[in-house]
Amino acid sequence: MAYQKLQVERAAPVTPNDNVNIPYVGYPTEVWPCILYSGSGGIIRVLTAGGDDVTFTNVAAGSFLPVQVIRVFSSTTSATDIIALW
Repeated sequence: MAYQKLQVERAAPVTPNDNVNIPYVGYPTEVWPCILYSGSGGIIRVLTAGGDDVTFTNVAAGSFLPVQVIRVFSSTTSATDIIALW
């Protein structure tokens, strides 16, 4: 497996919402795909940049989801302290 260093430029807390995409920091009307950091762990349901509705179960606290995400759904998501990273 190739080693990839995680480098981000911007970060913002995520408020899960079933209808609203994650706004990009500094440009609230734009949506840029991001990866996620899960502070508490649990279940995280997302909409990917490709349009897939995916539920990640048993996400560990303090882990990263290296998937390009545009939305975190409030229904089904039990994890808290989620941070969007661009």
